[in-house]
Amino acid sequence: MEYNTTRNKLVIPEYGRHVQKMVEQALMIEDREKRTKSAMGIVSIMEILNPQIREMSDYKQKLWDHLYIISDYRLDVDGPYPAPQPEEQKKRPEKPSYNTGRIRYRHYGLWIEKLIQKAILLEDGPEKELFVRSIANQMKKSYLLWNKESVTDDIIAQHLLEFSNGQLELNEEMKLQHSNELKNFVRKRPQQRQGQQKQNHGNKRNYPRYNNRGHRNSSI
Repeated sequence: MEYNTTRNKLVIPEYGRHVQKMVEQALMIEDREKRTKSAMGIVSIMEILNPQIREMSDYKQKLWDHLYIISDYRLDVDGPYPAPQPEEQKKRPEKPSYNTGRIRYRHYGLWIEKLIQKAILLEDGPEKELFVRSIANQMKKSYLLWNKESVTDDIIAQHLLEFSNGQLELNEEMKLQHSNELKNFVRKRPQQRQGQQKQNHGNKRNYPRYNNRGHRNSSI
């Protein structure tokens, strides 16, 4: 009887120990042509055992790469893809780039600045004016969420001009929504939720209660 403590470590656990044993047996085949046929059969089994790999566009090559990795890069066959090199697998993936830029006004968030940069690239016209007005209204709404008081359109226009480095500005025709209207929008959802809870509570029915013997309680 074999115990896991005495067995070789699984290189890729997704394929199980039987596949790893088949790869070890394939390494012992001296005839190259027979060894290649054996490798192709193993790849077919690996595809069945790991079906989610088919979601990858180059899953066939991935299967062959896994086969070479399981063999510790010792498998010498005429495969359809070049064998990967051990050095390639040891390379550490590059660290993802994180945004290190400073957010000037945190209550607006970084995505407002990104929207403003997109608006700058648009050609002048009604669509651009509508987009800029929508951004300004969202800035005003975000400001009210942070400040809870009131904010003038002049402040929003000033911040918009600052974010865009003087390239976007609100003209007289771009009237923003009133602060009270935006406040009602911000507070609307919690009020609706509380009203729904009260309504559900009022609709509860008083069902009769019974004691342990199955008799109805007389006090109810």
